[in-house]
Amino acid sequence: MPPSALDRLASLHIDYPMLFELRNSATERVSHCGVLEFIAEEGMIYMPYWMMENMLLQEGDIVRVKNVTLPKGTYVKLQPHTQDFLDISNPKAILETALRSFSCLTTGDSIMVAYNNKKYYIDIVETKPSSAISIIETDCEVDFAPPLDYKEPERPAVSTSLNKVPAQ
Repeated sequence: MPPSALDRLASLHIDYPMLFELRNSATERVSHCGVLEFIAEEGMIYMPYWMMENMLLQEGDIVRVKNVTLPKGTYVKLQPHTQDFLDISNPKAILETALRSFSCLTTGDSIMVAYNNKKYYIDIVETKPSSAISIIETDCEVDFAPPLDYKEPERPAVSTSLNKVPAQ
């Protein structure tokens, strides 16, 4: 965000941490985020590409930014896009480390977790106590839904062979 945004927010005596609702009015997509630094050019914000994808934004599109206060999260349900995320030796530890760089989560968003030169996309399926939560200094219960590409193992077909007995 630009430095002028920090000046304006500071004069309003807002709650910390600074959290924001981002809205793409053209598509009615909403997400939430924190701010890393206030160094953008006036009238601009910088956001990660995966967040632009979530919000169906192209570079230069208009985004409405609004300061919000979000409740501390108590629960989040995540769904990896691919099963290979589960093949990581300790996916829970990787996720805990990755989530430290997030200030909040919004139900319906997809986040990207980088590990071993690979990008893993994970959907935020559910958050409690609301659809957008702060995850700063919280102990959140985490649950996993099966990966999007997961297929139930097929059960072996039970062969029922009938012995035909000749009629007498």
